[in-house]
Amino acid sequence: MKKSERLKTVADIKASQANKAMETWGLAQRKYSDLLKQVDGLKVYRLEYQNNFNRLGGGGVKVAQLLEYRSFIEKLDKAILGQEQALAMLEAEMIGKRKVWEELHNRSQGLKKICDAALAVEIKQQDKREQLEQDERAGRLRRDV
Repeated sequence: MKKSERLKTVADIKASQANKAMETWGLAQRKYSDLLKQVDGLKVYRLEYQNNFNRLGGGGVKVAQLLEYRSFIEKLDKAILGQEQALAMLEAEMIGKRKVWEELHNRSQGLKKICDAALAVEIKQQDKREQLEQDERAGRLRRDV
C-alpha cells in the first residue's frame, strides 16, 4: 500500500470524526437555542403576570389573591433562575464541543494536506519512471536501427 493511500485512510477517519463532532456541536447549539427561547418565554410570561398583578393590586382585591400572585411570581423567578443556570451550563458545553470540532477539523485538514503532498510526490516519481522507460525504449530503438 502506498504512503498516500495509508495517509488517506487516516485522513478519512479524522474527517469522519470531525463530522461527528460537528454534528454533536450542532445538537448542542440547538439545545441551547431551544432553552434560550424557553427562558425568554418564561420572562415574557412573568412580565405579563407581574403587570396583571400590578393592575389587580390597585383595584381592591382580596389579600389571599394578592398573596397567590406574589407566590406564583416568586416561583416563576426561581424557575427562570434555574433555567438560566442550565443555559450557562449548556453554553459551556457548547463551547467545549466547538473546541473539540475545531481541533479535529484542523487535524483532518492537516492530514489532508500531508496526504495530497505524498500523492504529488508519488505522481512525480511515477512520471520520472515513465520518462526513463520511454527514454530507454527510444535509445534501444536508435541502437537497433
